[in-house]
Amino acid sequence: MAKPKIGIITQARMTSSRLPGKVLLPVNNIPVLQYHLQRLQESKLPIFIATTINATDDPIVAFAEQQNIPVFRGDEQNVLSRYYGCAIEHQLDIIIRVTSDCPLIDGNIIATAAQEYVKKKDNFLYLSNCLERTFPRGFDFEIFSFTLLKEAFQQAKLPAELEHVTPYINQNKSGRVHFQHVTQEKDKSHYRITLDTPEDFELIKILIEQYQAHNLPVAEIIQILDNHPELVEINAQVEQKKI
Repeated sequence: MAKPKIGIITQARMTSSRLPGKVLLPVNNIPVLQYHLQRLQESKLPIFIATTINATDDPIVAFAEQQNIPVFRGDEQNVLSRYYGCAIEHQLDIIIRVTSDCPLIDGNIIATAAQEYVKKKDNFLYLSNCLERTFPRGFDFEIFSFTLLKEAFQQAKLPAELEHVTPYINQNKSGRVHFQHVTQEKDKSHYRITLDTPEDFELIKILIEQYQAHNLPVAEIIQILDNHPELVEINAQVEQKKI
């Protein structure tokens, strides 16, 4: 049996409604997207950026070229088709989906989960830390096979299924999906370390500039928030967009 080809696909665009251009906002003169990619590189897995064909996303493509990260460009609203096209272009057997608004995502946790996924040898397995959520928002990943991605691409019709990539899979519309959840002992899902609003950016900026969180594992980042409730309060009122 040939070893399956695994790739991390991260979606990125400049036209966020609540914080336009957020992925290229600088912290310590480094774009947020660069922190995100550096953290993913800890997984030692190939990384691909799926962005849009819009001219507004040319800066993301230019940045990716500087970083030697392959880019796939596709439809802005049909993100599912972007993932499918990227997986086809790079002949991926297993896809790890993340989003670029998670600058402190932990690549080591992803690597461990990917090893677990490969061991299972199950094309109908969906493995993630998103459904049974115990990690802070901002460390999300989903792992699934090309088989499941192709089925979703062919069968998904609802706008939410196309925009959010995995609802067709993780709602088990086919009835064939097996689930495995990556959880931690203590539930810290109420912490928010993702980037969607100015308040989110303020917290991430402090975590990087004052605590060097970009060099820390998720457990130590959680510890900072446990010890500093005033940091948690910065974006505690932000509501996550509904799917």
